Amino acid sequence: MTTPPLIRRVTRALFAAAAAALTGGLLTATATTSQAATQGPCDIYAAGNTPCVAAHSTTRALYGTYNGPLYQVSRASDKATKDIGLLSTGGYADAAAQDSFCAGTSCVISVIYDQSGKGNTLTRALKGHWPGPAEGGNDNLANAFEAPVTVAGHKAYGVYVAPGTGYRNNHTNGIATGDQPEGMYAIFDGTHFNGGCCFDYGNAETTGNDDGNGTMEALYFGNSTGWGYGSGSGPWVMADMENGLFSGVNTRYNDIPSVSHRFLTATLKGGPNQWAIRGGNAQAGGLSTYYSGVRPHAPGYNPMKKQGAIILGIGGDNSVSGQGTFYEGVMTSGYPSDATENAVQANITAVGYSNVTTGNGTLTPGSRVSLKATTSPCCTSHYLRRNAVDSTAGISVVNSSSPAADKANATWIVRAGLANSSCLTFETAGKPGQFLNHRNYQLSVGADTGGASFAQDATFCATAGNSGTGNSFKSVNFPTKYIRHYRYAAYIASNGGSNASDSTTSWAQDTSWLTAAPLS
Repeated sequence: MTTPPLIRRVTRALFAAAAAALTGGLLTATATTSQAATQGPCDIYAAGNTPCVAAHSTTRALYGTYNGPLYQVSRASDKATKDIGLLSTGGYADAAAQDSFCAGTSCVISVIYDQSGKGNTLTRALKGHWPGPAEGGNDNLANAFEAPVTVAGHKAYGVYVAPGTGYRNNHTNGIATGDQPEGMYAIFDGTHFNGGCCFDYGNAETTGNDDGNGTMEALYFGNSTGWGYGSGSGPWVMADMENGLFSGVNTRYNDIPSVSHRFLTATLKGGPNQWAIRGGNAQAGGLSTYYSGVRPHAPGYNPMKKQGAIILGIGGDNSVSGQGTFYEGVMTSGYPSDATENAVQANITAVGYSNVTTGNGTLTPGSRVSLKATTSPCCTSHYLRRNAVDSTAGISVVNSSSPAADKANATWIVRAGLANSSCLTFETAGKPGQFLNHRNYQLSVGADTGGASFAQDATFCATAGNSGTGNSFKSVNFPTKYIRHYRYAAYIASNGGSNASDSTTSWAQDTSWLTAAPLS
């Protein structure tokens, strides 16, 4: 056997490397956070004789020579589309192109391109056994602004899957079928999950139906306990093989850990009567093997009957109640060695995924702020905050001596408005991935529920303060109503109206806020 090519070493500080003996050769991977990797994950898989047959990412190139589009966005104002490419060959997403194209409106991610050359592009999942919430029973598309991130210091966006969101390709090329061996990895947000079925990425039925045990093989991430589960309260990385989420050889409990890395690397590989799940922190360190062994002790999984479709965010039968965030992932031909996967993990950790904010105390997207009430004399020491008990929003006294949780709940990460990118959405620092939004005019904090109106309910346009002080924040879907505190709870309210919170008394002050340095 010939020796796989060495991946060129990058001789700069803070480089990451992984080296492991392969049969008859050596595989090495290095990269730095300050420049595009000279080789990407798919180059590493190719060197290990398990080439990528699908490669999806909205954040970066997965081959060192790739220079095509990563994904496409469609804007709400005129339904026009734009491909979002790279800043340079083998580099990182041109997020500024999305920002410019979507300015003043909202955008969804309409296509996630396949970088492998196999044409395994992902588009909106169509109605399966379970209908989605969009027209015709199809699935929703992801809001293009809901999962901002930085990679190697460059701004990018992930794919935020709210319940009802899904992508699929039922007509693939080169994806494993039957009992053929394959591998896959994905980078997920380890803090964004639920117990719904099923936030998956990987191999599924081409019919959109449940075609029986062993007809799919996909990575699952979440805390569902309806099928398999692991130690602790979750979430867990498991394998969705249809009619079961498997954490190991047993059909129910297996001793695998709960994981909570902000950026999570998850891997799955399967072949004739063998499979493995592994995972680790996508920002540092190696991979741990959660399970490696024979197929589950249940009928129908040996041999497997994989059909070769690709899904993201949904189950094989279009189950649409899961949620999560996806940044990048691939599928391979052949069963990757642990050494190859370790080298891919080194490449991932060297890239530098981060959710670090870019400023403090301003209303610029990426900045962290606290919003201080201006109503005198009652409330000038009070801040807008998430109430930890019930996730409603209100105001209370918070200062540098307050408990850390209170300070985090009174700190907001400014995001581009989900319904209008020229306006603002406020993500709570106390519960990342959850946003200030209104329901029945009362403000609360929560994850996107997948409903059609959530983006509008979570978008506010900054104006000069109604009292002449600070800023006021106008609801994008109720433009006469502004964020207001009333009797220490928070609402969107008009200056006069049918709700108690529309009281004209001190309305201008109650709707005016000082943009302060973040408390957390």
